[in-house]
Amino acid sequence: MVLSKTASESDVSIHSTFASRYVRNSLPRFQMPDNSIPKEAAYQIINDELMLDGNPRLNLASFVTTWMEPECDKLMMAAINKNYVDMDEYPVTTELQNRCVNMIARLFNAPLEESEAAVGVGTVGSSEAIMLAGLAFKRKWQNKRKAEGKPYDKPNIVTGANVQVCWEKFARYFEVELKEVKLREGYYVMDPVKAVEMVDENTICVAAILGSTLNGEFEDVKLLNDLLLEKNKQTGWDTPIHVDAASGGFIAPFLYPELEWDFRLPLVKSINVSGHKYGLVYAGIGWVIWRSKEDLPDELIFHINYLGADQPTFTLNFSKGSSQVIAQYYQLIRLGWEGYRNVMENCHENAMVLKEGLEKTGCFNIVSKDDGVPLVAFSLKDTKRHNEFEVAEMLRRFGWIVPAYTMPADAQHVTVLRVVVREDFSRTLAERLVLDITKVLHELDSLPAKLSVTCEQKNGKNGTVVKKTVMETQREVTDYWKKFVLERKTNKNTIC
Repeated sequence: MVLSKTASESDVSIHSTFASRYVRNSLPRFQMPDNSIPKEAAYQIINDELMLDGNPRLNLASFVTTWMEPECDKLMMAAINKNYVDMDEYPVTTELQNRCVNMIARLFNAPLEESEAAVGVGTVGSSEAIMLAGLAFKRKWQNKRKAEGKPYDKPNIVTGANVQVCWEKFARYFEVELKEVKLREGYYVMDPVKAVEMVDENTICVAAILGSTLNGEFEDVKLLNDLLLEKNKQTGWDTPIHVDAASGGFIAPFLYPELEWDFRLPLVKSINVSGHKYGLVYAGIGWVIWRSKEDLPDELIFHINYLGADQPTFTLNFSKGSSQVIAQYYQLIRLGWEGYRNVMENCHENAMVLKEGLEKTGCFNIVSKDDGVPLVAFSLKDTKRHNEFEVAEMLRRFGWIVPAYTMPADAQHVTVLRVVVREDFSRTLAERLVLDITKVLHELDSLPAKLSVTCEQKNGKNGTVVKKTVMETQREVTDYWKKFVLERKTNKNTIC
């Protein structure tokens, strides 16, 4: 099933000026060509098209690492032909993965003896890691319910409405009800009190987010743990906690070492983290760590021997590259505790430079917190003439990719822009971005408003005109610009 749309309905061939030295006839776009072409031509055709992609370093929408040291790049290229799953053929790569699991488990304060091996696995990202952790919770809950002779067909999971879409995927794919704690203006993370109120005997776990995608804020895992301990004591349940530390797992230990969010809390049974975010590795690596062997049901682990030896495996996919695992090990030993702390402190300082620059414009409300993932989420104070979607669209003229989006229920009337500060986002770039945002605001101020003033009115009883509330106007403006930006993205390759 193809989910993507074609860029052009009329142009069915790919043209390239330079490749025409080798290829006289244009190539079909959506079917394999009949004949081979020179390697130089194939390279040039693809390279020409890729030039139109955005610059990854200026993609401020993404949490994913876009720069690594050349030495690590060499290691990754040398291992690009190694299949990670072939453990018997590549035992050293397997050993490096095991070392990473143990290092990360101890970083998260897993209760391990000095020589005890940690329980965890490398994944292609936090999405797969969350699926695996969720399956472990579901199976443990089902086994317990079966043993007690109780129904086990209606599991649920409690999260905030701010969770990443992978949680919705887990719930839908594996038939688990997703019970979401709604947000409210000014409070854009899960409320632990409301979350615990939603827990019932069918709750397989409560998922807390260490670093919300929306504004980078850390949820209060300690308070959630304490409230849930009390409820478990009152009810006789043993509802556990999973911490989605995709963004914050490599930040909190270095910037906020006293913050209790990890295995120091007794109800935290598993944690996922993205190595390809602030673990500082290119896209394609995540990790999930369990508190102990008892928290990962053995029946979920498969044993295979057709690759040469008995190999345990607990993954959703099978084959995948080894490069990212090797790169994660490189970063862990290359940077060490000191290096990671320096990188995270630098990211945080640059985020503060950006925040202060935006505040000086007098045009924005800062939605993000100073403590948390180093990012800046902000919204316009005045949206009468233009809004956040328009700012995001015009910033692309300067090469910046800055996302604008609405908050989830019940704060969907709030629209924000977000800049993620990664290792390769320098102070100079932060200052440059503020200047470009200021230019965009001045230019927008000089343009006529996109919407007619009638959007601020609605029909009342007997045909009278009633002024809309601020929230109604904001929602209508937001819906308009979401539609406008979507149409621009859909039609940007259309030649009129």
